[in-house]
Amino acid sequence: MRHTMKLQTKPFESIANGSKTIELRLYDEKRQQVKVGDEIEFTEGKRRILTSVIALHRFPSFAELYNTLPLEKCGYSELEIANASPDDMNAYYPLEKQKQYGVIGIEIALVRSNGESSN
Repeated sequence: MRHTMKLQTKPFESIANGSKTIELRLYDEKRQQVKVGDEIEFTEGKRRILTSVIALHRFPSFAELYNTLPLEKCGYSELEIANASPDDMNAYYPLEKQKQYGVIGIEIALVRSNGESSN
């Protein structure tokens, strides 16, 4: 199955260059459909990246996720890791939703990157 998810520029570029291999999301109804072996097409404007899901890491909270997963694979640079906080995710997902659904780290492998506009 192929899923589509939008990204902002920085995480999109980090996945495209291979430095980010775990995408962090709320484990809502849409993400509950994602299975190992599925493909995810990430979009940023007209740019596209095709990835394959290689593992799913479920947690009740971003705090537990941040304490368990390697943050450099979640898109943080070496310099950013010292200041990385699960609170960073509150800008994207309200705490009530995090408590309701839990969270997931979707481990991916790059299949194809199309940093140019698609037709």
